[in-house]
Amino acid sequence: MKGCFISFEGVEGCGKTTQIERLQSALLERGHDVLLTREPGGTPVAEAIRALLLDPENKAISNTAELLLYAAARAQHVDELLRPALAAGKVVLCDRFFDSTTVYQGDGRELNPALIAQLNTIATQGLRPDRTYLLDLSVEAGLERARGRGRMDRLEQAPLAFHERVRAGYLRLAASEADRVLLVDGLADIESIAAIIQRDATQLLQERMTA
Repeated sequence: MKGCFISFEGVEGCGKTTQIERLQSALLERGHDVLLTREPGGTPVAEAIRALLLDPENKAISNTAELLLYAAARAQHVDELLRPALAAGKVVLCDRFFDSTTVYQGDGRELNPALIAQLNTIATQGLRPDRTYLLDLSVEAGLERARGRGRMDRLEQAPLAFHERVRAGYLRLAASEADRVLLVDGLADIESIAAIIQRDATQLLQERMTA
């Protein structure tokens, strides 16, 4: 079986971490070779960029510099970790991928979408997730969860209007790429969300095994 690439997306506090770990456990129990990773991050270089990007003290980072730093972290992640893992036949579960840049820097920061698409293509070398799970909930509910985790990072501290634009961007993305992006109610209980995702992922992997 060739590798399978699954990403998780959503606004701050949407529950991605919980659900990606649930899916990892379920797939491991079924004998799949699973790699769990995240963006920005996943490699030493990309993790260093992540620390820079999310540090609340780095308020001077411009929107364009932010976009380029995310692209740099992604390029390293793809080259060093993602492509080798997929070539080895692993199921790769990634907490955020290029969709985050499309909506956070495109819709949220209101940067040029054509430029973002070009940078995403360069950084990923055309790599796209086979399935993306988008956990949706209101911005207020998500930020309340984020506050409950303790100190909020630089992105979480952005104005409410920024986060509203991000959510709207995600919903447009789900509508335009329904064949790849599965929209999930992030306010449902944890077990119900896990069941939806695991059922869909199981079907996806079965289809890839018989393709």
